[in-house]
Amino acid sequence: MATPSSDVVLERLMSLHPKIIDLTLDRMTQLLDALGSPETDIPPAIHIAGTNGKGSTGAMIRAGLEASGDKVHAYTSPHLARFHERIRLAGDLIDETLLSETLEECERINGGVPITYFEITTCAAFLAFSRVAADYTILEVGLGGRLDATNVIDEPALTFITPVSVDHQQYLGETLAEIAGEKAGILKRNCFCVVGPQEDAALDVIERQAARVGATLKIHGQHWHVWEENGRLIFQDEYGLLDLPMPILLGAHQVQNAGMVVAGLRLLGKSEEDCAAALTKTEWPARMQRLKSGPLIDAAPETELWLDGGHNEAAGAAISKLIAELPQRPTHMVVGMLNTKDVSGYLNHFLDGTTSLQAVSIPGEAATLTAKETSTAAAKLGFDASEADDVLSAVKNIVAKDKAARILICGSLYLAGNILRENA
Repeated sequence: MATPSSDVVLERLMSLHPKIIDLTLDRMTQLLDALGSPETDIPPAIHIAGTNGKGSTGAMIRAGLEASGDKVHAYTSPHLARFHERIRLAGDLIDETLLSETLEECERINGGVPITYFEITTCAAFLAFSRVAADYTILEVGLGGRLDATNVIDEPALTFITPVSVDHQQYLGETLAEIAGEKAGILKRNCFCVVGPQEDAALDVIERQAARVGATLKIHGQHWHVWEENGRLIFQDEYGLLDLPMPILLGAHQVQNAGMVVAGLRLLGKSEEDCAAALTKTEWPARMQRLKSGPLIDAAPETELWLDGGHNEAAGAAISKLIAELPQRPTHMVVGMLNTKDVSGYLNHFLDGTTSLQAVSIPGEAATLTAKETSTAAAKLGFDASEADDVLSAVKNIVAKDKAARILICGSLYLAGNILRENA
């Protein structure tokens, strides 16, 4: 009997639990035990938690490790265009046949027991990682850290906590300290953790948890420093000073992400050349990505079209700062967001530099804010806001008034994925 496509299997897995998110490790440990504990047989793990910059940080680490000759597994979420993006085996995206077979194996052994989609697909990733040789496994936390499905590794090689901000309050807590406590749940005894820039309330919690479990922190501003100087990235820690190229990923916030990566690579014994490669050879879509082809470009050939998947207040601050640093040009926004996000907190950062805003619903997402809801929220903040049926219509509306516009499509990774499926 032929193996069904991964899309068919994934659709079945969606029905195994009534909730998309239900934070606990009990179901994970039960299925992993039934699978033969594959999480204990994967290459040394690099575990990344935090609110902002997890994906960029992981992508840079992978670039640096691969430059050194290492084979690297990677697990990230959510995907943009295809689920296969979540599982990378020794440098390559998992192929369709292996993905389908591994998902079906997990489904069969699970035997219909309630388990969330993220949990069972994470089990599938661990199973695949355990069967392919590599030197490291990069694991990006899905949500939080303490009870995230990835947090089943007892002895990671290295951990990271990127900047923590307020997001997913319904799952992680209302205060920054509560949220930081969940992120700090990945800290393990006798393991280094590179800590990115943090507000005091978050850092206090992270430091207390590290002392409780016996983890060793390498903290921005204390143990390592990073800054831009004359178009170069300068990094300094206890081992000395490095003069490196600026990261290829755009934005001032990427300097801090790059600093975390360099600190981590140094702890892993990597060279200055590997650190430079981490910054210059990174590929990470939908992070201030300039679109070059596709139907949107065809509809607006004289515009600058940018795509970013950031979706919380901190991301809004970082993206708006980068837009302000680009050559002066009228900037118009096309925005689609989920109803779980703080739309006003995100959009408020763009108010001063934006000419107009077109609101769209995210296709195929039940949790999308409607175009009307987003437009109404934007108008209350003072935007010249209106609704569009879809992104292509929004772009055409903007171009009809301003052919040489800069257009930023933003607000959600799910919206970004929808765009990338048709506009490479």
